[in-house]
Amino acid sequence: MTTTFALRPGYARRTPQYVLDYYVHQSRFSTPGRHTALLDDLPADPAGVARTIQGLLMYEHVAEPFYGCLLPEARRAESHIRPVERIIDALLALDERPFDVSRPPEWRLVGICRHYMLLAIAIFRHHGVPARGRGGFGAYFNPGKFEDHWVCEYWNEGRWALLDAQFDDVWMRNLSIGHDVHDVPRDQFLTASDAWRECRSGALDPHAFGIEFSQLRGLWFIAGSLVRDLATLNGCEMLPWDVWGAQPAPDAELSAEELAFFDEVALLTADPDANFDALRRRFADDARVRLPETVFNALRQREEQIFEDEAGRRRASA
Repeated sequence: MTTTFALRPGYARRTPQYVLDYYVHQSRFSTPGRHTALLDDLPADPAGVARTIQGLLMYEHVAEPFYGCLLPEARRAESHIRPVERIIDALLALDERPFDVSRPPEWRLVGICRHYMLLAIAIFRHHGVPARGRGGFGAYFNPGKFEDHWVCEYWNEGRWALLDAQFDDVWMRNLSIGHDVHDVPRDQFLTASDAWRECRSGALDPHAFGIEFSQLRGLWFIAGSLVRDLATLNGCEMLPWDVWGAQPAPDAELSAEELAFFDEVALLTADPDANFDALRRRFADDARVRLPETVFNALRQREEQIFEDEAGRRRASA
């Protein structure tokens, strides 16, 4: 099998204008909705976008060791918020100041890498910069391991670049990061497609991919990330623990049929620009990957409406 790294320097093929047009428009998840004007005065360069978001969000699992911030248990629910409009609601409930004012750690919204990714997408798109999320694995958390991670892929001078808005000076110092987090090298972040194809070729070990602290690792985990990455490329930027359709159960042994299916998804998402029409059709037409109205929240162990506020309004008007 041809190595995936061949496509990494911004992709080998020319990106059609209609693809860029698609990724410059807000999705149902990234739209700030009634808060749109709050993004008007925010910077649109990668460093400025990252700096803004870092002053608004607190990564849940390092709040105390990195920032000395004790999180009340009730506030951990903030990491389950899906759409940007509700993220902004929660931010304003904590602190009503403009978003270019950095909050102290205790007044930042609790989130995870996906929230940094989604806010970056929202800000870029608001300022006319094509942007999309990518689900995959970072090589810069634990030596020799590839940790479940989400970053923003944005259009920059004729190519796609990766922004990891989560990494401020505190993160950089604690993890001894030496690469450019505003243009992450492609060998430091592997998309789910990269990871799947490298493991299927035998070049990498599937058990190096997953989440270290929970010991969730393996090819089944990468397969779940493939489905979520496909959804994200289709404007459905889900939580990394949302489960639906063909995503395997923990530690599942994948059948030959399942392996063939995920091989297809990995090929589609390897070069989203060249395969844009096909990945749009697959997501719309294939029930194994199409997003339903409800998903299983694996952390909360329950089914949830994706847009809870909309569901509530529908019930109220019935």
